[in-house]
Amino acid sequence: MSATREIVITPGRAMSNYWLDLWRYRELFYFMAWRDILLRYKRMSIGFAWAVIRPVLTMLIFTLVFSRIAKLPSGGVPYPLLIYTAMLPWQFFATAFTDAGNSLTNKESIIAKVYFPRLIVPASAVIVSFADFVVALVVLAGLMVWYGIVPDLRLCALPAFALLVVLVALGAGLWISALSVKYKDFRYIIPFAVQLGLYISPVGFNSTVVPETWRWVFALNPMVGVIDGFRWSVLGMEPPDLRYSLGVSLALALFLLVSGTAYFRRLERSIAELL
Repeated sequence: MSATREIVITPGRAMSNYWLDLWRYRELFYFMAWRDILLRYKRMSIGFAWAVIRPVLTMLIFTLVFSRIAKLPSGGVPYPLLIYTAMLPWQFFATAFTDAGNSLTNKESIIAKVYFPRLIVPASAVIVSFADFVVALVVLAGLMVWYGIVPDLRLCALPAFALLVVLVALGAGLWISALSVKYKDFRYIIPFAVQLGLYISPVGFNSTVVPETWRWVFALNPMVGVIDGFRWSVLGMEPPDLRYSLGVSLALALFLLVSGTAYFRRLERSIAELL
């Protein structure tokens, strides 16, 4: 009679096995992301239109405030396009950051019952937010046709900047999701952080209005390089500064991703108990 071998799967496995688990659970990742996309728009009476309404309303308000009242320069492009092109990456980051911060709490019933790499939960929240980004991107194409803006070969760099904002969102999302579980008050900080980030990011204005002496401080916000890159690739505006915005954004994105993953892994074993 052959002996029965028992296999115990725990979240404290070695790092090499953990990354192998991520690959083994890829179907769960796809299912979780796709299910959340369907649920998000099924529960909304206006469906995918909400992904368009938010950036469009923000574009109209910011155009009124920064262009008509403050009379800030637009860099030679229509001000609504200046705003909307920045709203694309910012809205994605803000939604991904918020959803990732609440993702573990929302999946508490699943996390408490079965083991799977918990990193899948905030990562799938970031992917779900990308659906809004794709829908809003179609609206941007329509606005460019309306204003007669024809992109050039610089548009080929847009996927690289899209990948950069995904890295920033994922790294920040891992941090905030872990912190929200360990320190319950962090979930109340998320809306304030998103609101503050909107005003310190060049969404309603051109980065060139920031004085040269303050550029390095301004560039500590990783979304500066992302937004400048989007405007350069789509609208043909000035390229992001390699010394400040782009270089710092790339460095911070990698730092957030590596440190966020490390912190999340360190806390992962106790997530179920903390929830």
